[in-house]
Amino acid sequence: MSSARLLVLFGSQTGTAEDMAERLGREARRRRLDCRVLALDSYPVVNLINESLVIFVCATTGQGDPPDNMKNFWRFLFRKNLPPTSLCQMDFAVLGLGDSSYAKFNFVAKKLHRRLLQLGGCALLPACLGDDQHELGPDAAIDPWLHDLWGKVLGLYPVPPGLSMIPPGVPLPSKFTLQFLQEVSRTEEWCGPTTDPQGPPSELQPFLAPMVSNQRVTGPSHFQDVRLIEFDIAGSGISFAAGDVVLIQPENSASHVQQFCQVLGLDPDWCFTLQPREPDVSCPARLPQPCSVHHLVSRYLDITSVPRRSFFELLAGLSPDELEQEKLLEFSSAQGQEGLYDYCSRPRRTILEVLCDFPHTAGAVPPDYLLDLIPPIRPRAFSITSSLLALPGRLQILVAVVQYWTRLKEPRRGLCSCWLASLDPGQAGPIRVPLWVRPGGLTFPKMPDTPVVMVGPGTGVAPFRAAIQERVAQGQTGNLLFFGCRHRDQDFYWEAEWRELERRGCLTLVTAFSREQEQKVYVQQRLRELGPLVWELLDRRGAHFYLAGNAKSMPAGVTEALTSIFQEHGGLSSRDAASYLARLQRTLRFQVETWA
Repeated sequence: MSSARLLVLFGSQTGTAEDMAERLGREARRRRLDCRVLALDSYPVVNLINESLVIFVCATTGQGDPPDNMKNFWRFLFRKNLPPTSLCQMDFAVLGLGDSSYAKFNFVAKKLHRRLLQLGGCALLPACLGDDQHELGPDAAIDPWLHDLWGKVLGLYPVPPGLSMIPPGVPLPSKFTLQFLQEVSRTEEWCGPTTDPQGPPSELQPFLAPMVSNQRVTGPSHFQDVRLIEFDIAGSGISFAAGDVVLIQPENSASHVQQFCQVLGLDPDWCFTLQPREPDVSCPARLPQPCSVHHLVSRYLDITSVPRRSFFELLAGLSPDELEQEKLLEFSSAQGQEGLYDYCSRPRRTILEVLCDFPHTAGAVPPDYLLDLIPPIRPRAFSITSSLLALPGRLQILVAVVQYWTRLKEPRRGLCSCWLASLDPGQAGPIRVPLWVRPGGLTFPKMPDTPVVMVGPGTGVAPFRAAIQERVAQGQTGNLLFFGCRHRDQDFYWEAEWRELERRGCLTLVTAFSREQEQKVYVQQRLRELGPLVWELLDRRGAHFYLAGNAKSMPAGVTEALTSIFQEHGGLSSRDAASYLARLQRTLRFQVETWA
């Protein structure tokens, strides 16, 4: 190894930035560079002044927010008292991952790049702005950027004399070794925490909540199965307010676990201990020690996720079959990305299905490489749709079950939603689901006389049901809800509840049933129709405005409707209307929570 020590720091919400950071780490090691890869909040940020070469990989979440695992770093970096020469010894590069359909595309990467320059850092390259919306995904921007980056890095730190780059087909050492135990068989006690929980439930110490009910709330002829699921959280230490979210840790189906073990030649009853190869690498905290293969595959490895390019790169290095290796190398190359998109991303082919398509390679994968190849199952976040003031000791969520067809034989299924839908609390024995709660992106006003305007089409209404329950229990009656769905008799969630609140004078409900007339009607049209009332509430009564739902086109339509209301009923110019909306956002009187 050369004396150069590269540091790769990532901020990741869904795992994409982490995967990219690990890819950078592997590419660095192939160039004989010593490299550490860490989450930003796992790195002591005060040590940054001693680093000479750092690559930052960061996603942008929500409305231009940093991911959860870089928020502490973010706060520290933007302290006003940091000297402008703090990072003058550091060469850096920033790689951003974003989605250009959002207004604040790659906002975090752009802002980070500017801040590092302000603190004296030297940028090796302009920031790379990867875009999910590109036909080939973020790699369309990343590949040429990486080519230039490694050229710059090797100019500063050449491969040491007598050594050469390690070519792509040669596998690097695995991050962990699995040491199998001879006389231990699988036992269920290894599946839970081994210590008493400290504080409220969390990812490492989730609460195993009994499922009380699992009810389909869409009509039998409706195209989508949507569930209202209730959990008993009495005695858990969990508390939450309107706008908070619950995170649920799903698991793979028994049939997929069995198929995966067969393809890789693994016995699910084998048990092992995990050992990191490098001293600064720790074992995944969610895996018990010792651990069974069944636990690893059913509860940790995300075998039904769509594999990223790095999966094919790693698999190629492990393949003993010439034809299969040739195809895997093609899929992992910059030139093979259109082919990979057609094979994998477009039809949403899963890791398990790819392994079945490359059987000679799959059967030869050493178990040591499983954690390098396959990402962990990520917890899924759901808006909490109930209030503890209305339902003490209970937590409810509204779940749209994800199932759709591509050109593949089997339908595509959402891991968490399908797993939850399959659970029947009426069967013998309690059904327990690992969960914990964290603050969400929506916060509601504390002042009792502040009105709220809520726009929640479809399952976007979920957080507003919690807010309305909470506000009504506190005697707050200024609640205006715009709800949209396809058919009044198929997907009008909580109709009876809304009507009763209307009757009591606690709620004003405005509906848009898009498929019940020739011309489709959406919530943004209803907003325009009630423009005078919306302007009155926002401008004269200090109302807060909330929007939740699918990110595709609805948020843009609602924002456009609001802007036109400001112009038509507030007499503002186009420019002043945009400034008015920006001021509402800045003061948190206009809040948005959307999902792809």
